[in-house]
Amino acid sequence: MALTSSDETDLLLPLVRGIGDTAQFSEFLERLRRRSDAEYVSIVMKQGDGPHAQISDFHAGRDLRAATREVDPFEMHALERLHYDRLRPGRVYSVAEFVDHDPVFRAERMEKMRRLGIADERVVRLPQIDDTSAWLIMARAQPCTGADSALLSSLAPYVEAALRSYVTLEAHRIRASVSSQGMARSATAWMALDHEARLLAIDPRLDTWLRTNLGYTPRTGERLRELGVHAERELSAAAMLFAADDPPSPRAVVLHEHPRLEALLTATSDMPVPSMLALCRLPNARTAQSVERLARLFDLPPREAELAIALNEGQSIAEAAKTMGLTLETARNYSKRLYTKLGVRGQPELVRLVCDSVAVMA
Repeated sequence: MALTSSDETDLLLPLVRGIGDTAQFSEFLERLRRRSDAEYVSIVMKQGDGPHAQISDFHAGRDLRAATREVDPFEMHALERLHYDRLRPGRVYSVAEFVDHDPVFRAERMEKMRRLGIADERVVRLPQIDDTSAWLIMARAQPCTGADSALLSSLAPYVEAALRSYVTLEAHRIRASVSSQGMARSATAWMALDHEARLLAIDPRLDTWLRTNLGYTPRTGERLRELGVHAERELSAAAMLFAADDPPSPRAVVLHEHPRLEALLTATSDMPVPSMLALCRLPNARTAQSVERLARLFDLPPREAELAIALNEGQSIAEAAKTMGLTLETARNYSKRLYTKLGVRGQPELVRLVCDSVAVMA
């Protein structure tokens, strides 16, 4: 049962779509299951080694995990790690090859499979993908045939290529998610522009800021408008420099005065084409969490932490006292205690310490 011309549509295209599909290879596995008349088909991936390795199982067909609570989901597919990790990549194995040497274990396992309605299984290990091992498994209610082995053998290189892309994509997704959260917490937004200062992509938070504060909707493929002639000219000149082969050092610019929007311009990295990255700081208003975090980090009473946050926002002691409902004398006493506890010599050093703290992240 080697691949046929129709398999390009029936199997390989769903396999490729599964790389970025939220269903993660379910269509490919279900079509493979129907094609082979199997009870169960799965892709098992193991990231890392040792007892804490992360295992993912994409499958189609009967949910053998739910079929019985007595059988460990990976044991019932003969994923005895020692055996599976020793398989030669690309070769299709019968599970009987793992268990025939141990009559007791073989009898126990066959009884478990009988209760699950499984008569035979085939497995092929795929070449190692960074720190990820993977296997393609087929389980049938009837004995497997040579055609089943031929089909798995033919599919193995394509499944490997798809999983290689999937592993890379997942790593990028994790890094992108972490970067996005980090920039959001630090009130930093971004946009990327090409060498002619046309918008390539924009952070949704910056898009919202421009819409809300300037009434302007930025459009991909167009230059930024409504920023003023000076800012537009500065962006155009800078884009040519930062998209060049030898970009200059990052430079700061004011994109809009009222309300104020600043940007740090620099060259992008890992982009398909040379381009310029504009990093913009958005307002980062105080939250109740900011006070709580600062109090926890420096072991402060809540009211003293609240005063420190208020001073960090640019308020004077008198303004902070009024905002917090304190007398000026009490606010001054709080500030003196803050200076002593935090080891700073005055309000400027206090503001710098709070500003550098993770407490004021959003």
